[in-house]
Amino acid sequence: MTLAPPSGRPAVDASGRRRPGRAAGRASARSPIGYLFVSPYALLTVVFGIAPSLYAVVLAFTNGDGGFAGFDNFTTVVGDFRFWPAVFHVTTYLIIWLLGLVVFVVGLALLVHAIGVRWVSTTLRFVYYLPGALAGASSVLLWLFVLDPTASPVSGLLKAMGFDSFVQVIQPGHLPAIFAIIAFWTGAGGWILIMHGALNNISTEVIEAARIDGANAVQIALRIQLPMLRKWVAYMGVMSLAAGTQLFVEPQLLSQASNAVVPNDYSLNQLAYQYAFQQNDFNGAAAISLILLVVALLLSWVFVTRGGLFEKE
Repeated sequence: MTLAPPSGRPAVDASGRRRPGRAAGRASARSPIGYLFVSPYALLTVVFGIAPSLYAVVLAFTNGDGGFAGFDNFTTVVGDFRFWPAVFHVTTYLIIWLLGLVVFVVGLALLVHAIGVRWVSTTLRFVYYLPGALAGASSVLLWLFVLDPTASPVSGLLKAMGFDSFVQVIQPGHLPAIFAIIAFWTGAGGWILIMHGALNNISTEVIEAARIDGANAVQIALRIQLPMLRKWVAYMGVMSLAAGTQLFVEPQLLSQASNAVVPNDYSLNQLAYQYAFQQNDFNGAAAISLILLVVALLLSWVFVTRGGLFEKE
């Protein structure tokens, strides 16, 4: 015998025990399938993410003989004359890149969203996304030609800026801006699509109410759309920060193409590579990787808290 449940409450049997409702039954039935789909990702995360990170922690606090070294490896790498210039290079690059992402990605997404003609908006989104189809290394190889005034399709612009040779263009002082432009050209299109999708989720009733109240397009963007994009901007910042601290491919390829005009220890990842494969000091390389991890986590925490990424509406 089963007692009829009141609205919104699970049924109870004659003994007073609760019976699972239909929603709970469906959820429990779906659980094994959910675990099945998640398991490949979880396995790859453990094998290629968590396990290497734990191994890096072990290496960072031990010496070459496997004995406990405390913070000696960290002291060694921080005291290296190449460390702080590499920190400065990566920091400068990150500031330029993140500011460019926030300003231009959000601005272009608002522009595409504001265009009422469907085929124009779709075409622009495709054009923005197209550079992202190139792999990172392929993109840098393409930019080797773009940055060479003798072969570049924009050679006139480069020469007007006073650059007559490839070596002049890739001087170390120019590299943070160059790497930021390459990264923006490669990855901004995908973020524009994401921001455009987020803008589409904003209720049209809210926009129409603002227009009725006399708000123009700029006021709607600044007072309604941008605040509602805050979480997405924070998410973009976290992901871009994680990628930006790993700067390696761009300076490494430019170093090889320029016969060491660009140093092979320009970024922290390159310096870690030098420690591991040139100096045979894997412990020092692991210490650099942990420093990068801690800094990236702290900065990501700032983006998450300031951007309210996990706040419930």
